[in-house]
Amino acid sequence: MDWRFVKAFGIRVPMRYGIHGIDVSRHNDRINWQRVRQMEADGVRLQFVFIKATEGATLADKHFDKNWREAKKSALRRGAYHFYHPTRDPLKQASNFIRHVELSPGDFAPVVDFEVTNGQSDKTIIDGLRLWLETIEAHYHARPIIYTNGNLYRRYIKGNMDEYPLWIADYSNPHLRNYDADKLYLWQHNQSGWVQGIRGRVDFNVFVMDEDRLGDICL
Repeated sequence: MDWRFVKAFGIRVPMRYGIHGIDVSRHNDRINWQRVRQMEADGVRLQFVFIKATEGATLADKHFDKNWREAKKSALRRGAYHFYHPTRDPLKQASNFIRHVELSPGDFAPVVDFEVTNGQSDKTIIDGLRLWLETIEAHYHARPIIYTNGNLYRRYIKGNMDEYPLWIADYSNPHLRNYDADKLYLWQHNQSGWVQGIRGRVDFNVFVMDEDRLGDICL
C-alpha cells in the first residue's frame, strides 16, 4: 500500500486508490461546500461525501437538508446515512430515514451506520438490522450499504448479511486483507483529517474497488 503524508489534509493517504471522499454530520457545524470542492492536494481531490441524515426512530440531523442541497450544487457525489440504535424499532428507524431523504440517480445507495450494540442480544441486533435493510431496499430499489468497524463486522455482519456492500472503518490496518474483497467498497481509513471549509476533524474515506464498479453502490 502506497501511503503518503498529505500536509494539507494533515494525514497519511493511501495513494493507490483514485476516488477519495469524506463523511460529515452536524458535529462539523456549517460547511462551506465550494471550498470543500475546490480543495486539492498532492493530486488528491475530494469526489464524494456521505452526510448524516437521521438517527434512531425520531432524530434528524439539523444540518442535513442544507448539506444535502449544497453537496449536489458543488458537484460532489453524495450519500445519506442513518445512525442505527438496536434498542429502537427498526421499522420506525427506516421510516425516519425515508421521511427525510429523497435520493436522485447518481446518489449513493442508503447507508446504515452500525457502531453501537446498546447491550442487545446478537439475535435482536441481526434481526433488527436485516429488517431495516430490507425495508430501505424495498423503498429505494437499491441495496443499502453497511458501515461498521472490524469487530462488529466479524461478530454480526459476516455470515449474516454478506449480500450487502460493506463500508469499513479501520484506522489501524495498513491493508484490507481481513475483509471480503468482493463486498468491500469503501474504507474509512482516518478520522482526523482537515478539509478547507469544514471546522474540526473530518473522516476520510476511499473507494477501494475498481473505479468502474462505483455504479454498483449508486442509484
